[in-house]
Amino acid sequence: MSAYPNLLAPLDLGFTQLRNRVLMGSMHTGLEDSRAHTERLAAYFAERARGEVGLIVTGGYAPNVAGWTKPFAGTLSTRGAAQRHRPITDAVHAEGSKIALQILHTGRYGYHPFAVAPSRLKAPISPFTPWALSERGIERQIAAFVRCAVLAREAGYDGVEVMGSEGYFINQFLSLATNRRSDAWGGPFENRMRLPVEIVRRVREAVGPDFILIYRLSLLDLVPQGQSWDEVLTLARAVSRAGATLINSGIGWHEARIPTIATSVPRAGFAWVTKKLRDALRLEGIATPVVTSNRINMPETAEQVLADGSADMVSMARPFLADADWVKKARMGNRDAINTCIACNQACLDHVFQQKVASCLVNPRAGHETLLRIQPAPARKKVAVVGAGPAGLAAACTAAERGHAVTLFEASSAIGGQFKLAAQIPGKEEFSETIRYFTHRLWASGVDLQLDTRATAETLRGFDAVLLASGVKPRIPKIPGQELPHVLSYAELLSGAKTVGERVVIVGAGGIGFDVAEYLLEAGHSLTLDEAAWRRHWGVADPAEHAGGLTQPQPASPRRKLTLLQRKSGRPGSTLGKTTGWIHRAMLKMANVEQRGGANYERITPEGLFVTWGEKREGGELIEADHIVLCTGQEPVRELEAPLREAGIAVTLIGGALEAGELDAKRAIRQGTEAAAAI
Repeated sequence: MSAYPNLLAPLDLGFTQLRNRVLMGSMHTGLEDSRAHTERLAAYFAERARGEVGLIVTGGYAPNVAGWTKPFAGTLSTRGAAQRHRPITDAVHAEGSKIALQILHTGRYGYHPFAVAPSRLKAPISPFTPWALSERGIERQIAAFVRCAVLAREAGYDGVEVMGSEGYFINQFLSLATNRRSDAWGGPFENRMRLPVEIVRRVREAVGPDFILIYRLSLLDLVPQGQSWDEVLTLARAVSRAGATLINSGIGWHEARIPTIATSVPRAGFAWVTKKLRDALRLEGIATPVVTSNRINMPETAEQVLADGSADMVSMARPFLADADWVKKARMGNRDAINTCIACNQACLDHVFQQKVASCLVNPRAGHETLLRIQPAPARKKVAVVGAGPAGLAAACTAAERGHAVTLFEASSAIGGQFKLAAQIPGKEEFSETIRYFTHRLWASGVDLQLDTRATAETLRGFDAVLLASGVKPRIPKIPGQELPHVLSYAELLSGAKTVGERVVIVGAGGIGFDVAEYLLEAGHSLTLDEAAWRRHWGVADPAEHAGGLTQPQPASPRRKLTLLQRKSGRPGSTLGKTTGWIHRAMLKMANVEQRGGANYERITPEGLFVTWGEKREGGELIEADHIVLCTGQEPVRELEAPLREAGIAVTLIGGALEAGELDAKRAIRQGTEAAAAI
């Protein structure tokens, strides 16, 4: 018997059947925006279909120019465009899966001057003020949705998802914050909800009864003047009766100041509100299957939310970037082989916002299936990899899977490198899953792992290829007094080698400095592992009690008094990730962490750190502290490089050994994979 009977059970939709309860949620990859990428997109989806996903939803396609995410973004509005989608749908169907096209109209979120909305109100995340639609203009937008759905059917799609959440066009009509109209499309909720109901009704009429129609419903707006729970329920009833096949959960507008998908969000942290909707619909005799979403990344989590009646299906997007074979591995009882999404956003969402093709930190092949091919080696070689951090692990496993005889040397007693330290940060517990995954992969691929072994030039003689992935070490600045006993590096702190007092100065405000601050604030109690505390901290409430599910945050009193300093002027944390940096800055602000830029570290004394400010070194002051933690960057560990070259042994540097920079596992894993693919 399967360990996941609910997850792997078929779902009968009446006119068709899904092979399991797994929906690959919509995720924009950047491949949707160019005809030249059709082959890549087809390969990307086909690999997930081969991995046994029940139903795939594409990234968003605009139904017209007004709905663009950006100029010339992916659009489906002509029969010619529909024909160009055929390779995608054919590829998915050949692998036994079904696929739906998401119809995404951005409304005032559109990053272009043609944006339209119910009212002329600029969004905080776009520089463009949208044009307010006339009633005739609204009818044109509805017609565009309908035409897009009809064209999707012509293109071979099994259905469409109407994007009605996340603060996009449809959602903007539903909220009084963005809909200031006084005509038949504004005012009372029955008027504001006309748009989604009309879209669903007319799409159903146009595509017929045997076509999947998913409506993405905003269950929690998480913005001021969000929908009440009664309004959410009213709309759910209406779209169900209008012809929706499935109701998918949407959580939070893009402008909301509450994290919804970052790694610090508890697993299945919003399944409770999907259950609230499902229970209410079932009491009324409405049997439309309901899909839950957000931070579901492992089969046991997915199984639990289905078993307890929270949903009829689970939606996951980024987990299928991390591992295309997620469902297949779950079915085969091989959960330890799953490459788990750690919800870092670094290579997926951050890439999309930087106008790059999305990929995945833990799986650099994602979105690059036709470019980064892992193929059997033409000849078996003896390969040595030095260092079992992210770069070395990726290199060793990839080389072994290609057929090489691989020995992995690690000086410490455990694999993981800097990832071991990252996993100690509250909110980054998922990073330990990557270490678990590589542990299994090393075993499965037959890598000879030599722990507690410091490689030398002598031990590396006789290998056909040597990859040096010896990683990084903390950079220690030259501050007078840094040898005092109350000064420690971030590595000493996170490894548990030393403990600190209640007053701490953190020197360095990059990613490591922020991680250390959160570690010191939450040590012993991670909000990510306490869903109730997490909701109180961020102000997430029952939408039946607070409209939009938004209430006043109640952060716990900070455990320590922290001061975070950086040399450069300006706001600390400005270099953090595009889509997650604001979360870390908000965490420290709520904990009253003093953050200051433009610091000159003059000297450390037993009492604390003496600093001056700015280029003129003015305003000298002593910041009192029990301990001072140095987060001043990293240096590459390359001591072995010179002896190897002197011995005539060719060596390739990868990861931190090649370039320290910030802790960048994304670069390290990609380099390790590419280096091994080239041997």
